[in-house]
Formats: sequence, structure tokens, C-alpha cells
Amino acid sequence: MARGGAWQGLTVSALAFFGTSVFASDDLLSVPSGQPVTFQEMLWDRPGSGLVYRFRFVAPEIGQEGREYEDVEIDMHHLCETFAIPRVANTGPQPSQIVISLGQTETEFGVANADVVQFFEAYRIEGETCILEFF
Repeated sequence: MARGGAWQGLTVSALAFFGTSVFASDDLLSVPSGQPVTFQEMLWDRPGSGLVYRFRFVAPEIGQEGREYEDVEIDMHHLCETFAIPRVANTGPQPSQIVISLGQTETEFGVANADVVQFFEAYRIEGETCILEFF
């Protein structure tokens, strides 16, 4: 059981198992911007405000012209509703928040890397909808 800021996570490099769903991490995901996106990992923790699931994706084109934050923000919302919500429905306790992150390349969680562009957003779930929460 995670306490305080300690992290416990589910990290899977080849396959991700969520409920009865199996997903190969190198499969390209469809997003509104059309950029290539793959699933990296899902982590969870229990900070002071409750259970948080973090879904991390690789999007090699982010940070380039036409792939700035404003261009791909819709992709993060889409991934929250079409990828994250279906996978948390059968995982047990429901999260108080889902965080979606896009990184240019795979990175180790919690390790700063100034050479890699990363975007992230936090959402709360209402039914089958992700509602943006501001940090």
C-alpha cells in the first residue's frame, strides 16, 4: 500500500493488462491530431487527494511546429476518454484523478530530462467523460 508520496506502480513494457483488455505497447493509437502515439505505461499512487492513475504515452512529434501544446491538447483529452477510462473501469478503486502525459520519447517517471519535451494534463472522471482540472 502506498503511503504519503511513495510510488507504487504497474509498469509493463510489452503488454498492458487492464481488466480483460490486452494492449501491445507498440501499437499506434488513433488521436485527433493524427500524430503517432504509443502507450508507455500506467502508474498509480495515493497522494493526499486520493487515488491517481497516470497514463504515459510516447508522441515523438510533440514540440515540433504543428505539434505544440495547443495542437495536441485535444489528443490528451481523447486518450483520457478512449484509452484511460475504459481501462480503469475494472481495476478496482476508482481514481480521483487521471493524468495523461505525452513525451517525445520514453523516459523514467520522476527523472527530469531537459532534452525531452513532455506535456501533461490532469482530469477528473464524471461518468465516461474526462473533465480538465487545472494544476
